[in-house]
Amino acid sequence: MKMRTIGSLAVLAGFSLSLAASAQDLPDPSKVIDTFEKLGGVNKGLRRNHAKGSCAVGSFVASADAKKLSSSTLFSGKDVPVIARFSVAGPAPQIPDTARAPHGLGLQFKLPKDELQQTAMLNVPIFPVSTVQGFYDSLLINLPDPATGKPDPAKAQAFAAAHPEAKPFFEYMGSHNASATYTNATYRSLSAYKFINGKTETWVRWRFEPAGGEKFLTDAEAATPHDFLDKDLTDGLRKAPAKWTMIAIIGEPAKGDSIKDPSAPWPAGRKEVKLGTLTLTKGGQDATGTCEDINYDPNVAAAGIEPSSEDQILQYRSSAYAESYTRRESEKQ
Repeated sequence: MKMRTIGSLAVLAGFSLSLAASAQDLPDPSKVIDTFEKLGGVNKGLRRNHAKGSCAVGSFVASADAKKLSSSTLFSGKDVPVIARFSVAGPAPQIPDTARAPHGLGLQFKLPKDELQQTAMLNVPIFPVSTVQGFYDSLLINLPDPATGKPDPAKAQAFAAAHPEAKPFFEYMGSHNASATYTNATYRSLSAYKFINGKTETWVRWRFEPAGGEKFLTDAEAATPHDFLDKDLTDGLRKAPAKWTMIAIIGEPAKGDSIKDPSAPWPAGRKEVKLGTLTLTKGGQDATGTCEDINYDPNVAAAGIEPSSEDQILQYRSSAYAESYTRRESEKQ
């Protein structure tokens, strides 16, 4: 079984992007990563986006229903070792844990025969934009104007007019405080993947729902910037494992469910299937470093699961991730 990788990355205020530069007129991944560095500085040895994060380890066990959708060994029903990375979106490692920035969860599933399955998820319901250029533009509007030292409001207004699909995302971010802990957040794939079992193909998006339910900081808790996520993860997992249920939302492309635009929500009421349980047993200070050499490219998939080749943003993430990875690794020499 051959592992599938695809080539190119980028990420928005807490997002990861990537697409191998092809015949399409896409921003070069190096320019995207350069822009992250202009926004957050060059933090040697760290990711250029989602610079702040914590590692964790555990396992995943699939449900019997998962096997019906995909032949992937991820869904064998046996314990699958997992290396996880939680993060706060943005290029600066000093970002407060109280900031209204998306939180990320990267998972690497270590399958038999040296196969890997990876995912890079966010705790938001949709991606803000529909194209790589739109993502790049969303970064550029945050660069300071040389004359004022601050972002130009006119550029933000022009971006909003050019990208109406971004409105629901920014409304969501404006109405929700940060998650109370890493382990009380729901993480979503946002992009679509094809599950394959023999001749049966099913398009899905997935989410990981926390066993303890979603919790967000109160306005009072969010009022004072401080760091707590890593300590809470360390202390919480020392007391008890944290669990999430992986749930597949079954897409209906024939009825208009987009498999190429992560900013386009699928209708409520689509069929859902419980795929299994993720259990993390150790994290934070007890798992320091275990995840830092992993790229979490969401296009790395084992047989039985295929990333949407029509999703420009998903595809672009590979090369952007690779550019960020190459830079931080070279700084460790």
